[in-house]
Amino acid sequence: MSCEHLICAQCAGPVVEGRCPVCRAGREKVHHHGMQGFSPLIIAVAVLLFFALLALRHLNGGV
Repeated sequence: MSCEHLICAQCAGPVVEGRCPVCRAGREKVHHHGMQGFSPLIIAVAVLLFFALLALRHLNGGV
């Protein structure tokens, strides 16, 4: 979701500009990042890599 086209109910300005505290709070809500700034895509790739390595270890006899 993007805040480019959202209009603030407080100041009637574009939320993306962050003119007032309500705009800034709305912009933060739209652009929040989960798990301390880690992108969900990065987390998904890390989990996939972990399971791929686990499978390879299992197939090679498990050391």
